[in-house]
Amino acid sequence: MIRPALYAGTWYPSIRKEIEKYVASAAKKLEVIAAVCPHAGWIYSGMTAGKVFSRIEPASLYVLIGPNHRSAGAPVSVYPEGSWQTPLGPLEVDEDIAASIIAGSSYAEAGALAHEAEHSLEVQMPFIKLTSPSAKIVPISMYDYSLETCRDLGIAISKAVSLRTGSTVIIASSDMSHYVPAETARQADTAAIEKILALDPGGLLSVVEQQGITMCGSGPVAAALWAAKDMGATGAELVGYTNSGEATGDDSEVVGYAGLIIY
Repeated sequence: MIRPALYAGTWYPSIRKEIEKYVASAAKKLEVIAAVCPHAGWIYSGMTAGKVFSRIEPASLYVLIGPNHRSAGAPVSVYPEGSWQTPLGPLEVDEDIAASIIAGSSYAEAGALAHEAEHSLEVQMPFIKLTSPSAKIVPISMYDYSLETCRDLGIAISKAVSLRTGSTVIIASSDMSHYVPAETARQADTAAIEKILALDPGGLLSVVEQQGITMCGSGPVAAALWAAKDMGATGAELVGYTNSGEATGDDSEVVGYAGLIIY
């Protein structure tokens, strides 16, 4: 089973030279457990995504969790086998880890439908292929953001990767506030970012709901935080924040983009 690169050349460049300009090879790298990375078109969020991957010590496995914007397929859908195409070559799915996550979760199911037309994970793949060319992946798409489901998935990921040798990084794909004035976005996003920096997944889900923050990947980020904490994470760092208005010149209606690493 091969998942094609549907959005190459539109949402993001398909030429290696263009991809490389977002990643600073000289940046200080850490053994990161998880990261939060935006998934908009690279003209808007590519620099923030590049800052995230610039700080990650290359890993042999990336577990990616992203929002299912169309609610297609299962509420938590794990791509179980095969590979994903990127402009830099394919990334192979780690079938054993995918199966272990499904077996260890009460909510995750195997399935490709959720991933067929979803961009939130695809835009991360070229960064992984560039920085960790031989890495394997486990793509997970979700639209059930209940606290119980997010925690269940996070712990299932942690338990599954604990059985393997080699380094693992969890990538939570999310944009922040959507289609609000830049200052409104900054204030709302700061509240969510503070919960991520505090390694507080339940607090993140709560503040997003209570304040009506239009963060599309709060569930994936919460699941990643639960996994990271179970894997021993002790800290987090905001490596970049911007919004689409910095690219368009229009601050009246923006989307926010945050990049964070968790270690």
